[in-house]
Amino acid sequence: MTDDNYSVDHHRPRVRMARGSAPWLLPACALAGAAVIAARGSRTRAALAAPAVGLAAGMAWFFRDPERGPATGRFISAADGVVQSVEAQPDGTTRVAVFMNPLNVHVNRAPIAGIVTGIEHRPGGFRPAFDKDSERNERVIWTFETEIGEVTVIQIAGAMVRRIVPYFAQGQKVEQGERIGLIRFGSRVDVYLPAGVTPAVEVGQKVRAGETRLDSD
Repeated sequence: MTDDNYSVDHHRPRVRMARGSAPWLLPACALAGAAVIAARGSRTRAALAAPAVGLAAGMAWFFRDPERGPATGRFISAADGVVQSVEAQPDGTTRVAVFMNPLNVHVNRAPIAGIVTGIEHRPGGFRPAFDKDSERNERVIWTFETEIGEVTVIQIAGAMVRRIVPYFAQGQKVEQGERIGLIRFGSRVDVYLPAGVTPAVEVGQKVRAGETRLDSD
């Protein structure tokens, strides 16, 4: 039975908190809750509680993990953000680098379905992800064996980042658009399109993980 004045949209996108967010999100929420309780009956304490509430709200916004897709195309963006560069590499691949600012969703997704054949963590610095020196930043290098060959995705830490959280292990199968990991705070993700794949994005273009097509083939 349907009420003409009320309906439920069962297709409304759901937003959840990202895996790996608890060490930051839970303390912020606990602090905000304690501040709100302590502020009862006092305007002064209520004003003092505002920063704690704002911090918790900011953490919740940063660690949001909305549903995405479906997408079309052989390759889709692994990250939300702005295309920083599209560069041909000496081995024939094309690197598509996407810069994520602190307001973007920081859960990254597989650009193509495949088997995880390598996950390499390389310690490094924490330069701003848009800086050329960020090539020496901490990173996680993903290697996927796909139907069209090997594909590399690199999660690169930014100035505020202290950890990259992978969601998969070597040997596991990943579907296109599936969540592969989280980078805490501003950062960059590079996808290397195999030789012969023509990029469909350009520098300065906004992209969404799991939805924006990267190839034009």
